[in-house]
Amino acid sequence: MSQRVQQRRLLAEIACVFILGCVGVVQGVTLEVKEGNSTCIKAELSALFSVVYNVANGTRTAFVPLPDTTTVGSRSSCSGGSGAAWLVASFGWGHSLSFTFSRDNSLYRVDSLTLQYNLSDSATYPGSSSTGLVTMSTASTGILAGINTTYRCETASPVRLGGVTVIFSDMRMEAYMPGRDLSTNETICTADYINNAAALKMSITVPPPTPPAKPERGNYTIAYGNGTNCLLARMGLQLNLTYTSTSLNKTVQQLVNLQPRQTKNTGLCEENSATLWLLEKRTNLSFSFTLNSTSSKYYLSGIAVSATWPDMKEPFSGSNRSLEYLQGALGHSYMCSAEQTLSVVPGFSLNTFQVQLQPFGVNGDQFGSAEECQLDEDHMLIPIIVGATMAGLALIVLIVYLVGRKSSHTGYETI
Repeated sequence: MSQRVQQRRLLAEIACVFILGCVGVVQGVTLEVKEGNSTCIKAELSALFSVVYNVANGTRTAFVPLPDTTTVGSRSSCSGGSGAAWLVASFGWGHSLSFTFSRDNSLYRVDSLTLQYNLSDSATYPGSSSTGLVTMSTASTGILAGINTTYRCETASPVRLGGVTVIFSDMRMEAYMPGRDLSTNETICTADYINNAAALKMSITVPPPTPPAKPERGNYTIAYGNGTNCLLARMGLQLNLTYTSTSLNKTVQQLVNLQPRQTKNTGLCEENSATLWLLEKRTNLSFSFTLNSTSSKYYLSGIAVSATWPDMKEPFSGSNRSLEYLQGALGHSYMCSAEQTLSVVPGFSLNTFQVQLQPFGVNGDQFGSAEECQLDEDHMLIPIIVGATMAGLALIVLIVYLVGRKSSHTGYETI
């Protein structure tokens, strides 16, 4: 299998898991650290690693799932249940993911997260220009919970470690445990609280009595592994879905605004393609952009959606990879203030508001000079046409008036 095919397969796998909700690509694992007959740390989770590494002609991204063959490494330690504790998950050829825990009287937390990966593993990192072990770590994990409670976070949550992103999902974990089983008392992560509140609100208002207001405009950015921005997008998004309602037992059409503050974004940039993923608990979207290197023009070539709203009889998913929307020139941004409706598949279309985006040729954190859409140009043209028409009518009326007045004076002189 060629390197290009391998990379596209891995890209399809991550899109499948986090956009379309496929099962069986990224599997859950259970890890347990023991001290004698007692368990001090237990974790049930799924994880996917996005690793940017150097190749001869630039960089490449590998997507590595945490396999079900993962074992607890020998460096794992309970440390007597009061000091620092370690959970080391070992997998593959020299790969490991390490959690360092600490506690006080009321809370325990993950103080640091460290990923060690082996660039000598040519099957996982084909074409790597470097070899040997690489270690990335961060102290910003956001994972903390009350003592004697289980930390739970079902929402897909990325943690960045330099050029590596770790995406956790379906996580249940407890450290400094009093017994062998996870506590039934749970500390819920912020992302789950937000999504559960949104789901509760949606379940109360399905179907909505009135269409939602204009959606809030969100800002979404994708960067290369070195931190350089490769995609900028600022837009309001509204989903138009048709599905079978459980409560009404009939087909309904519903408009739902995507909430930027409740949405996580991630993505991937390549030389002639870019993908933006917008991840929510119950609504996920992906946008695929393509650059035509011959014409130096880019366009939105694909949209995929998955939705599992409370009143749906069955989850909705659909994708279209043969689109040609939102076209712009390399080095310039696409702008459209007018509302647009992008038809994707039967039963799903996407309404966009105040769009400005640039998926290629980004310079820093600023959009390139904007190319306005035809709708905006038409909206500007209509007042001009109306104004010119009114001016023309006024001129005609004035000419008719003057001619009539002159004819009237001429008649009087004849008499």
